[in-house]
Amino acid sequence: MIILESNSKHFDINLEKLLSKRKAKIRLSFASVSKIVSEVKKQGDKAVLRYEKKFNNNINIVPKSKKIDQSIRLLDKKIKKAVDLAYNRIYKFHSLQKFKNIYYTDKLKNKLEYRYIPIESVAIYVPGSTASYPSSVLMNAIPALVAGVKRIVMINPGKKGKQNSAVLYAAKKCQIKEIYSIGGPSAIAAVAYGTKKIKKVDKIVGPGNSYVAAAKKEVFGDVGIEGMIAGPSEITIVCDKYSNPEWVASDIIGQAEHDNLSQCILISKNKDLIFKVKDEINKQLKDLPRAKIARNSIKNNAILIHISSDNKIIDVVNKIAPEHLELNVKNYKKIALKIKNSGSICLGKYAVMAMTDYNIGSNHVLPTNSSARYSSGISVNEFYKRISYINLSKKGIETLGPSVITLANYEGLVGHAKSVEKRIRRK
Repeated sequence: MIILESNSKHFDINLEKLLSKRKAKIRLSFASVSKIVSEVKKQGDKAVLRYEKKFNNNINIVPKSKKIDQSIRLLDKKIKKAVDLAYNRIYKFHSLQKFKNIYYTDKLKNKLEYRYIPIESVAIYVPGSTASYPSSVLMNAIPALVAGVKRIVMINPGKKGKQNSAVLYAAKKCQIKEIYSIGGPSAIAAVAYGTKKIKKVDKIVGPGNSYVAAAKKEVFGDVGIEGMIAGPSEITIVCDKYSNPEWVASDIIGQAEHDNLSQCILISKNKDLIFKVKDEINKQLKDLPRAKIARNSIKNNAILIHISSDNKIIDVVNKIAPEHLELNVKNYKKIALKIKNSGSICLGKYAVMAMTDYNIGSNHVLPTNSSARYSSGISVNEFYKRISYINLSKKGIETLGPSVITLANYEGLVGHAKSVEKRIRRK
């Protein structure tokens, strides 16, 4: 873990170097996926199966319905209840996000409409090679359901082709009828371009590792992706002398266990607390099943920052633009509204990021790699297209047309001008 002092001469430069170093590691994945995407595009199922055998030890792309049903039946009732609770809360919050169509008629009787149309088909990517995430099924599929997407496809690698029971139950809960046991860049390419077994979709969403993120960028343009980079995960925690070091350390570890490239940043005006948290991290890692991943993440990407003023804290957080931000401080109200760049913000000592990952109701698919500067997390809006409808009256074109003709001629688009002129002359 690296400790930075905000009062040091080269603080801003050193922080930027550390942030860029991680981003560079993520970008290394981008070059390696082009070949995979190209092969799947050309060879279809043959290439998908080859990569599934290589990376997931899987020979079964399409799981049988009977096996899915059997797996769901064997799932612990306690897990089912937990999924049900999360589903209901996420659905309720996201149902409030539905947009209303806009209808407008001006004084000239011109009619303008703005309609929200659900995307026809969407693939949700659910990670599954190193862990299983029924929560990611809910976070991606529920907003699509609320928006009215007709066809929702789930791609999930599972382990050796065997998918997690809770993931399958969550998919059933979300009315997903198409499930493919595939993962990584080849899975992204398969749903982007289609194969004999897999019909292509219009948009792909969902978090994944750096290779999945790279593949989504590679296919963008041929298919839609969410307006952000989702993964690997990040958290920035701002704490003070009143914060509980044990709690803060557990929050950092909870994020670090996701991925070797996860990034955890701790910021505080209290230097003693920083060292206490550092000690707690080392202590708590001993009892963690995914300790190896968490250790790698913390060793390579964790940053501890001592900052002396609230204004500087705000500036640094906005520069980092973290996926998750925890304001574990007494004066969070003073700071919160000045944070402009973050995927989500947890306020106060009880608002732990892990809660937002499951059943609070907000979405956990959020922008990473500083993309919170210009984008937001998954919402219902992600699954709409917006279409404008324009109905001009005779009076409208005759009144507004001359101005359009003037501008079109000025821009050198004479054809535009003439198409308006012809309608005005025809009385």
